[in-house]
Amino acid sequence: MTEKQILIVEDEIIVAEDIRRSAQHMGYAVLSMASSGDEAIKKAQELNPDLVLMDIMLNGKMDGIRAAEQIRSRFNIPVIYLTAYSDEETLERAKITEPFGYVIKPFKERELHINIEIALYKHNMEKKLKESKQWLSAVINGIGDAVIATDTGGLVNVMNPIAEILTGWQQGEASGKPLAEVFNIISEEKGREVENPVSKVMREGSFYGLAERTVLVSKGGMKIPVDIIGSPIKDEKENVIGVVVIFYDILERQRTEEALKRSAIKAHVC
Repeated sequence: MTEKQILIVEDEIIVAEDIRRSAQHMGYAVLSMASSGDEAIKKAQELNPDLVLMDIMLNGKMDGIRAAEQIRSRFNIPVIYLTAYSDEETLERAKITEPFGYVIKPFKERELHINIEIALYKHNMEKKLKESKQWLSAVINGIGDAVIATDTGGLVNVMNPIAEILTGWQQGEASGKPLAEVFNIISEEKGREVENPVSKVMREGSFYGLAERTVLVSKGGMKIPVDIIGSPIKDEKENVIGVVVIFYDILERQRTEEALKRSAIKAHVC
């Protein structure tokens, strides 16, 4: 297995050397060390490490929190804070940057090792999740029918352009909202309830159709008769991680069916 590569950002030379020895003893490769925020950002861009161990108080005008924020947002590199500061104000500032760990000096080697391994694992999972969402989005956008994908709690993750047109909701405004709010479906059959597609998939698995005379009520109030298919989204271990709902405007089909019925009745009368 390739050694994970670390950038150490620490303005105390002796402390930096101690961290370097500890990291190497744990089996990590230390690419370089930096003593200021500006230097840390520059080296993160040049070296692209797997992880940054960041002190908060650094040389220069930029502290470790500001440097970590830049490194995380610009290069998507996870950061663990190694600091002697644990006051409430510092912690609150640090939390905003979404660090992958916060280790108080003086630290034990085992504590640092655990934090590094957790940070690397968490970052890897986040990367895989992002890639899978991008793949799912690409697939959904390529489907010729209206499609909405949700998480297991029924919150909208992705919807394709056709779904945007039929529901009246844009992807940006619908993301994170409950499916029932965006995909507002009712039955025109008196007294008939329409089950939430996510609930049905989570309970039964894939389905085709929910209730007789199901209509989608768009954001603008337009009623569109639809057929609905629901299926679970599973990971490589067959765990359900979301739900995909495909729906079709069947107005034209209904008109054709009604026309055929009228023709049949007329022929029978004649």
